[in-house]
Amino acid sequence: MFFSMRFCQSCARKVGDFMSTRMTRKMFRPSIRRLLFSTLGSVVGILGVLLGIAAYIVETITRPKRQENFFDFYTFSPFELDLPAEEVEFAPLQGDHLVSGWYIPFEGATSTIILCPGYHGRRADTLGTASRLWHAGHNILAFEYYGHGTIVGKPVTLGYREINDFLGAVEYVKQRAPGTHIGAVGYSMGASVAIMGAARTPDVEALVLDSGFATHRSAIAYAVQRTLHMPFFFDWMTDLLLSLRAGYHFNQVEPIRDIRRIAPRPILIIHGLKDTIVDPNDAKLLYAAAGEPKELWLFPHADHCGSYFEDRVAYVERVEDFFDYYLRGGTSRQSDDVDVDVGA
Repeated sequence: MFFSMRFCQSCARKVGDFMSTRMTRKMFRPSIRRLLFSTLGSVVGILGVLLGIAAYIVETITRPKRQENFFDFYTFSPFELDLPAEEVEFAPLQGDHLVSGWYIPFEGATSTIILCPGYHGRRADTLGTASRLWHAGHNILAFEYYGHGTIVGKPVTLGYREINDFLGAVEYVKQRAPGTHIGAVGYSMGASVAIMGAARTPDVEALVLDSGFATHRSAIAYAVQRTLHMPFFFDWMTDLLLSLRAGYHFNQVEPIRDIRRIAPRPILIIHGLKDTIVDPNDAKLLYAAAGEPKELWLFPHADHCGSYFEDRVAYVERVEDFFDYYLRGGTSRQSDDVDVDVGA
């Protein structure tokens, strides 16, 4: 009798445990399923948001420029500065379009300076420096990258296709002013393109680089950090979309890699430490990667391409002196390799 009661109690416990386990599984199974679906939904949602941001970045980089206000029509030209400029067009190294520019000859000049504006920049943007360099005795070619300036409605890139326009400018100068020493002044993207272009031809003998970026990726990462306050950890996604949209990858636009190939040709790097477009640290990285001779000139209070406006006189005098020394054999070169203009 006692054994029978113990056996019944044992069976009852086992049945109870079994029923309890079944009920627990039934209770938790939907919860686990809901958690998995919820997590998956969140991941898909986050990826969707990041994909949207990446698509917007690629669209912003490559979208054609539009004329937005009267400033796009009414700008300064060489006429206002009494410069004997000629409207010229030349072919890029590769491509079926024509590149527009102003060629400003100086009688008896032994050097020609190519001026390169930035992303969506116009040749008129460089006239301040161009005017002073012309008065200093250089021929001038101020051009604008196809689709970025007065030619609108054409897809562009951030330096990839523009290299061919720069190299076309070099070839034009060689034909127009054969035997002259060639220098280049680049601003923002124009500076980065000048680096990559000069690395591909020995004909550019001296470079002034204002506010250039070190890599395509770093330029976008800095913009994402400043505008979205987040790291650019979805670069792989943006790079994929860029390759599908524009046909190139981030690692195909890396001035910091190409600048190593320019030495022993001289480089002057200029950057504002308050730059909100290109990370000022990029200037230091480019300087570190470049070979000798090289100079780094930093303006503590200048924003993007704003160093000229911080001290116009000092800016143009140093640029003039740089080209006079390296392109025309001048003897007045007196500057530090690294210079922080604390008075700016």
